[in-house]
Amino acid sequence: MNIERLRGNWGNILGRFIALIAVFAFFSILVEDGRFYTPRNLENILRQSAVYGTAGIGMTLVIITAGIDLSVGSIIALAVVVVAGCLNAAVAPIIAVVAGVSAATLAGLFNGGLIVGLRLVPFIVTLGTMGMIRGLAKGISKEKDIYPPDGNWIADIMDPALTNPNSTSFLFPPGVWIMLISMVAMAFVLRYTRFGRHVFAVGSNEETARLCGVNVGRTKLIVYALCGFFCGFAGLMQFSYIGGIGQPATATMYELFVIAAVIIGGASFTGGEGSILGTFIGALTITILYMGGQQMGWPKWVQEMVIGGIIIAAVAIDQFRHRRLST
Repeated sequence: MNIERLRGNWGNILGRFIALIAVFAFFSILVEDGRFYTPRNLENILRQSAVYGTAGIGMTLVIITAGIDLSVGSIIALAVVVVAGCLNAAVAPIIAVVAGVSAATLAGLFNGGLIVGLRLVPFIVTLGTMGMIRGLAKGISKEKDIYPPDGNWIADIMDPALTNPNSTSFLFPPGVWIMLISMVAMAFVLRYTRFGRHVFAVGSNEETARLCGVNVGRTKLIVYALCGFFCGFAGLMQFSYIGGIGQPATATMYELFVIAAVIIGGASFTGGEGSILGTFIGALTITILYMGGQQMGWPKWVQEMVIGGIIIAAVAIDQFRHRRLST
């Protein structure tokens, strides 16, 4: 990576970080009685961001390859009900974790297999599997919420740590640490490994990458499997966040939030661009918008319109930037 590109990337990240600060300052000023920047609310923002951010790791890889995955919310729900179902069947919690993450990974691999094997457009494939996987989650739970027995540690991984004097976690809940460690690991992979270079190459120009010896099909399969894998971990966090219940309808519309986080973080739908740090900033931005809107009493439809508008604005800015660079 040359110096000019490195400076451009860091300048891009800095701009998005400044936007994050501006959004936070906006709600800090307008939400009454300083409720928005209390330690409890800041921790809640970080906890909810962990779900979007963890799923966003996989989505970042997908979008860098010029793909899309509209099924991430459904995959999260699948992981939630598989974990709950295993715990309800008196399976050891660690086995339930493996089962939930494995189911999510297989769902991601299924997406990749259809895209690569049938040479179909990712948007169409994942639009279809969004319904299929959500239906599978409902079928596993028999369209009812699953209530596992109390006392399993999975339900506690998103419990408050900073504001809970009885917490044994260091500073953040375990789920937040999972997200942070995963982000550091995948940022390293993207920047310093052959696989990371292949991911960017496929997104920049698939045919050129193929001519240079990159196995494009295998790279895409791995990317969509990793997207499912990280959605599996996001499912563990969501399971804990909603109180240790297996809700097949959970994570509805999360694909919107996760995609928004990645695009706000600087990834481009045209492929070849994106960063894990940017996605983390995007996840924080989306969560602040969502929770700030709630605390200001915005109706849910207004919140959804704002987030949808931000996606359009982020894509428009990206297109404008690309046109300017090409002239």
